[in-house]
Amino acid sequence: MDIGHARRLLYPPTRPYETYRLSVGDGHELYVEECGQPDGLPVLAIHGGPGGGSSPALRRFFDPSRYRIILFDQRGCGRSTPHGSLTANTTQHLIDDIERIRSRAGIDKWLLFGGSWGATLALAYAQAHVDACLGLILRGIFLCTQSELDWFYKSGANILFPDAWSRFTDPLAPQERDDIIKAYYERLAEPDIIRRRPDAIAWARWESTLISLAGDPDGPMHDPVRADGLARLETHYFVHKGFLPHDGCLLDGVDHIRHLPATIVQGRYDVVTPPKTAWSLARAWPKAKLQMIGDAGHAAGEPGVVDALVRATDAYADVLA
Repeated sequence: MDIGHARRLLYPPTRPYETYRLSVGDGHELYVEECGQPDGLPVLAIHGGPGGGSSPALRRFFDPSRYRIILFDQRGCGRSTPHGSLTANTTQHLIDDIERIRSRAGIDKWLLFGGSWGATLALAYAQAHVDACLGLILRGIFLCTQSELDWFYKSGANILFPDAWSRFTDPLAPQERDDIIKAYYERLAEPDIIRRRPDAIAWARWESTLISLAGDPDGPMHDPVRADGLARLETHYFVHKGFLPHDGCLLDGVDHIRHLPATIVQGRYDVVTPPKTAWSLARAWPKAKLQMIGDAGHAAGEPGVVDALVRATDAYADVLA
């Protein structure tokens, strides 16, 4: 696919017409924004990570003349405060936060849009609040299972990227390398943000190196503030298995949402969240349509993924608006 053509399919940048801070208890305040049409089809765009934070690019997958676009930064992420906080920060807290946003916005039902951890959280929310959902558009499926975590942090992706893996694990003591997630989780518990910065950057750089099909193992260093939030929250969630009831529960829970329409967009060469998970989810979900993008990895901005996501949001607007 022509890269220029795919990028032109993104809608032009649009500014929020409302931003606010939502107190959700336990000292947390969420940053929330709305743009597009106040009376448009409501959609919640859920960012990845955990710990990634939302960005203006997320708005551009939606036609602003047809959608009411809602973005937020999850607890400890982006412009939400306190940044990087692990206190009262679990999947159930995030599900409850999403419900608070829906209630505050006065929305009866909305569409969910999320990639990677955003897809994880969208599925968890939909299974808990199915009556509030119109459908789901998901990218780079991640169900936070042990096998997925092992692939990326134990044995799998390291076989394809031994140079990046060496840079990621060499700073660890030999006894720490048996459990990479636990080792970094403990290191990132260091209260001094400057002292833990090298570990935060190392954690974030491993992921960012592999995110794109054209990833560069020797790419630029990660932004240190963003890296700190991402690394602390990812290790926090992953060491606790996503705070999910049991391994594989999101796949088991598809029966609760099997009547909802869904579009699943998956890069064929995604080494962060390998395609087997998306394929398994689609097989278990009769109304889900899987689009495997043959020339893409994990990143939302890859041309084929952009094309599929924008076409999906247009199609849902045609049917649901």
